[in-house]
Amino acid sequence: MLLILSQWLQGLSPEFGFLRVFQYITFRAVMAALTALLIGLAAGPRVIRMLTALKIGQPIRGYAMQSHLSKSGTPTMGGVLILLCIAISTLLWFDLSNRFVWIVLVVTLGFGAIGWVDDWRKVVNKDPEGMRSREKYFWQSVIGLLAALYLVFSISEVSNARVFELFVEWIKSGFALDLPPKAGLLVPFFKEVSYPLGVLGFVILTYLVIVGASNAVNLTDGLDGLAIMPVVMVGGSLGIFAYVTGNAGFAKYLLFPHIPGSGELMIFCSAMAGAGLAFLWFNAHPAQVFMGDVGALALGGALGTIAVIVRQEIVLAIMGGIFVVEALSVMLQVAWFKYTKRRYGEGRRLLKMAPLHHHFEKSGWKETQVVIRFWIITMLLCLLGLTTLKLR
Repeated sequence: MLLILSQWLQGLSPEFGFLRVFQYITFRAVMAALTALLIGLAAGPRVIRMLTALKIGQPIRGYAMQSHLSKSGTPTMGGVLILLCIAISTLLWFDLSNRFVWIVLVVTLGFGAIGWVDDWRKVVNKDPEGMRSREKYFWQSVIGLLAALYLVFSISEVSNARVFELFVEWIKSGFALDLPPKAGLLVPFFKEVSYPLGVLGFVILTYLVIVGASNAVNLTDGLDGLAIMPVVMVGGSLGIFAYVTGNAGFAKYLLFPHIPGSGELMIFCSAMAGAGLAFLWFNAHPAQVFMGDVGALALGGALGTIAVIVRQEIVLAIMGGIFVVEALSVMLQVAWFKYTKRRYGEGRRLLKMAPLHHHFEKSGWKETQVVIRFWIITMLLCLLGLTTLKLR
């Protein structure tokens, strides 16, 4: 929005020539982060008071950690603050004609809506389980598949008109259309190594990345500040990848596929980082507010969508290793419990409690120790992911 305004003012008079700085993605990215941060810090207390007045407090499950019982009643659904900051900041600073930012915004807000319904049922209906798994996964799948079908063609083409034409060609070809190499699965640490996926393979992979990332972040969001800081670090790192893939010169030099328009995603990533830091101000231990599913599902979906667009699905798994391990800990715990119950008549556990962060709490770690150590691990994993820019 501000980019269009600056271009209009420059056309009116040469006196506004200094507004050319708005053309630079890096400038707008910094301003997007600052805008989201300031909005979050300013609006945070009011949002918390509103959630408190509406009695939207966090319900604590009966099998939860004893140390968490004191958190019962803490305002939840604070993710609306994050989404508000991201949406306002992004709309102010990005190029409104960029299709990639729009699809990320749609996915983010779509998953946020699912989380909103889930949280609302927990609070209003006093149901700690919220939305049932089947219903939640159904709506996540709808959004994930629609996004995947759009991205499989938009990454291959430079305009929405060509995206539609390519979609028609795919149908006419009997669903056997070949995609360009940049739509393949890129393998980090290797020069120009990518595996062709085809349209169906791309859609399946994209669906798994978006929905998987969304649920992984949601499972990680169990301690004060645990999920939001890794989201900030991973999102900021993906913003660098977006800038590289969107710049023809950098992409060619670093042997990355050039995806015109993807550089604008750096604006969204910066806004997400600023909004996340603002939320952390209120979510740090002892938390004044929790993000709830409305924030966790949305942020995870955003990370997954951005990773797909910049063709860094594997790097996302590396940098978001904490999210991956947390999700795997739940899956393995449930699978082992069901297997042992069926075989031995009594369910057994691999961990003291899942997700993994609760296992460490049960092992004697304090909540702040778990959180900060997970932050440190994420920081190291993000640095490892960023080395793939050059080590190829």
